[in-house]
Amino acid sequence: MKPKEIDMVKLRGIIGEYKDVKWGLIPLLQAVQEEFGYVPPESIEPIAEALNIPPSEVQGVVTFYAGFSLKPKGKYVLRVCRGTACHVKGGQSILSSVKKHLHLEEGETSEDFQFSLETVACLGACFVAPAMMVNRTYFGKLSPDKVNNVIGQYEKTEGDG
Repeated sequence: MKPKEIDMVKLRGIIGEYKDVKWGLIPLLQAVQEEFGYVPPESIEPIAEALNIPPSEVQGVVTFYAGFSLKPKGKYVLRVCRGTACHVKGGQSILSSVKKHLHLEEGETSEDFQFSLETVACLGACFVAPAMMVNRTYFGKLSPDKVNNVIGQYEKTEGDG
């Protein structure tokens, strides 16, 4: 499985929706990433032209915010919390379990583009520490066994979608 092919017509359509929007850069980048799973490097120049800003400004925003990526990510992005509450409650064993199960290191994406592994400073879910997210879904009070069950749910759905 490959990352989604960049449909330049679709990209131009998304850009067109934000052409005259004041302060539209971040929402535009979010829309592009939502569509393609990342901000394709070839979208930087057309975005800059449409918003009448330098390409370096677009590039700077993309690289500054951790929520944006210039590389394709997996269908399922796992974010493991490294915050204090998660750390104290065994977060390192959660990260180790994810790495072992997926055979990935932090920042890597599986060859089939099904999974990406990231760590974050805090998920804001301290009350259910240790925690992680898969895309926009939170999972808390984790143990290594629970991690394997969560990942297993997403492995089962690989063909759906």
